Amino acid sequence: MAFFRHPLGKLAQLALLAFVLWYVGSWLGYKKFFPPYYFRIVMLSGIAIILSVSLNLVNGVTGQFSIGHAGFMAVGAYTAAAFTVFGQHWKLLPPLGAAGPVLQQGALVGALVVGGAAAALAGLLVGLPSLRLKGDYLAIVTLGFGEIIGVTIRNIEAVGGAAGFSGFAAPGGRILIPALTSFFWVYFVAAGVILFSRNLLASTHGLRFLSVREDEIAAEAMGVPTTRVKVTAFVFSAFFAGVAGALFAHYDTYLKPDSFNFLRSIEIVTMVVLGGMGSITGSTLGAVLLTTLPEYLRASLGDLQRKKVIPENISPDLVRQLLYALLLVVLMLTRPRGLFGERELGILGLFRRRERRRAATHGPQQG
Repeated sequence: MAFFRHPLGKLAQLALLAFVLWYVGSWLGYKKFFPPYYFRIVMLSGIAIILSVSLNLVNGVTGQFSIGHAGFMAVGAYTAAAFTVFGQHWKLLPPLGAAGPVLQQGALVGALVVGGAAAALAGLLVGLPSLRLKGDYLAIVTLGFGEIIGVTIRNIEAVGGAAGFSGFAAPGGRILIPALTSFFWVYFVAAGVILFSRNLLASTHGLRFLSVREDEIAAEAMGVPTTRVKVTAFVFSAFFAGVAGALFAHYDTYLKPDSFNFLRSIEIVTMVVLGGMGSITGSTLGAVLLTTLPEYLRASLGDLQRKKVIPENISPDLVRQLLYALLLVVLMLTRPRGLFGERELGILGLFRRRERRRAATHGPQQG
C-alpha cells in the first residue's frame, strides 16, 4: 500500500486509468457491439457525473444552495466552442476536421482549459458579492445569474443567438464545432473531479469547507475565513462545470440556450440531493440514475403505447415525467437524506472496515 501513496505509484495509477479508459472507449465506440444510442447515454452520464460532483462541493460539502449550475456550464460550453470555431477562422488553430489526432486532442485540451477558466471567472464574479448571503437569498442570486446568462446568449449573434450555435459562416465555407470529445476524455475528467473532491475532503482545506457547512458562526469564531472558503468552493465548482460544458459542446456539436435553462440546473441539484448531500459516491450514482432512468422510461412507455396499453392520445413524455417525479417523491419520503447520506463507498474503505471487524473479534496480532 505504501507504493500507491508514493508519487511514482500515483503516476502508475494515473497511467493505468488512462489505458483502461482508452481501451474501454475504443470497445464502446465500436458500433457493431455498442449502438450509438446507448453510447450517447454513456457519454451524457459521464458529463452529468462531472456536473453533479462539482455542484456537490458547494451544495453538499460547503452547505450552500446554488441553483445556477447550468449557467456555468453554458459559459464553458459557448466559450470553448467559440475558441475552436473562431480559432480556426482566425488561423490560430489548423482546420481541425482534417487535422491529425494529436492536433485535435491538443485543441480539445485548450478548449477545456479556456471553457473552465471562463466559467471559473464567472463563478468568482458571482461569488464575491453574493456568497455573503445565505440560504434562500443565495439561491435567488444564483437563479438570477443563470437567467442572465441565458438572456445574454440569446442576444449574441456571433454565437447564433436564440437559434443556437453550430459554427460560423466564413467566406471560405462554414466552420463547424468539431466533434472532439471522446469516451476517454469524458471519464478521465470525471475521474479527476472525483479524485480532486476526495483528496480535498481528506485535507485540512476540506475540513474548513465542512466546518462552514456544520456551523458557519462557530467556524468564523475559530478563525476560518468563511467567505473565502465559500468563494473558493464556488470557483472550483464553476470551473468543473465549465469543463463539462466544453465536453458537451464538442460532443453534441450544436448548442442552444434551452439546453442550459433553469430546469437543467434543477436536474443537477436533484442529482446531488438524490445521491446524498456531501457524498461523492451519492452524487456519482445520482447522476447516472437521473441520466439513464428517463431514457429507460421513455423507451418502455413508447413500447406500451405501440402495444395499445397506453392510449395514443396520451403523450409518453408526460407519463414519463409523472412517473419520474413520483419515484423521486417516494425516495425522498423513504430516504430523506438521499441514497448514501454522507457516506462514501470505496474498495479501500471496505477493506479497512473488514480489518477493523477482524481486529475487534480476534484482538491485535502478536508479533
